[in-house]
Amino acid sequence: MTEVKREVFGQMPREEGGGVVEKFILKSDSVKVEILSLGCIIAALETKGRDGEFADVVLGFDTLEGYVKKHPFFGAVVGRVANRIAKGRFSVEGKEYQLFLNNGPNSLHGGARGFDKVLWSPQVLQNGVCFFRLSPDGEEGYPGDLKVWVTYTLSGEELAINYRAQTSKTTPISLTNHAYFNLAGQGSRDIYDHEISIEADSYLPVDDTKIPTGEVAAVRGTGFDLRQPVELGKHLQKFLLDGFDHNFCLQQAQARRLVARARHPPTGRAMEVHTTQPGIQFYTGNNLDGSLKGKGAVVYLKHSAFCLETQNWPDAVNKPHFPNALLQPGEEYNHTTWLVFNLA
Repeated sequence: MTEVKREVFGQMPREEGGGVVEKFILKSDSVKVEILSLGCIIAALETKGRDGEFADVVLGFDTLEGYVKKHPFFGAVVGRVANRIAKGRFSVEGKEYQLFLNNGPNSLHGGARGFDKVLWSPQVLQNGVCFFRLSPDGEEGYPGDLKVWVTYTLSGEELAINYRAQTSKTTPISLTNHAYFNLAGQGSRDIYDHEISIEADSYLPVDDTKIPTGEVAAVRGTGFDLRQPVELGKHLQKFLLDGFDHNFCLQQAQARRLVARARHPPTGRAMEVHTTQPGIQFYTGNNLDGSLKGKGAVVYLKHSAFCLETQNWPDAVNKPHFPNALLQPGEEYNHTTWLVFNLA
């Protein structure tokens, strides 16, 4: 059985539109997750180690103030389009659209005020919570009224995140959750002792602004070959990598499949990622620089967490040979990602 509780987390500042932010606590025997109505943020996720002790394995803040200030999308649902769109520009049905540029020359994770920075309307379910919002036509430069539902359900050791959307005009869409994980427990110094594997035969090389070049490159014989588990610290050293911030290309299938695994041998904590999405962004917290104080006043350093963001391929709206990124009126966008926490 999953327990679901709701409580007030804080009040949005007036300049952010005011409104009460609620926190929803989902609890099973093996996992406890806390989710905010602001940005559908996973604010805490506790899971057991080999010793039977629970630890919070996601980065974030103790109070609402941290989430209202600038931060790197800790735990949030990002959209309309996760990741980067080159020069913030795309054309749909012969019309060109210009988005806000919030990441050098590009648009990132929905723009200046994306889905991560707004209040969603919650509905409590038997084993979870469903959040809804209407993104109006023209919001952040995107076409169409977009209705979006994000549903979190917890069943035993499995957290499912389902994303649904319907639009009034053809629009690009790619939704993901941007949780930062450290299976040793949030606030641990680094992730070098984690083992990572990703079920991908190819990845997308990027230019110096992190936009895919268009090439779909084989991982074989490169530092991007993560098909067998690697110990992260040793792997980065071996291939002289500063870290990962790349899309890995998954088998193209709408069915649920296991796509990535992370394991922390010292505590025994492991996490599997299953999804229906065509891509997954593996990011190793390269831009964390010690400037942010998180939960328990811990400073978050470079490589102190990783993200495994299931998604469509970045900049797909501008690359016809990438998976389709457009949602048409009368269709439904519907993807699910499952995070399974166990001991290994």
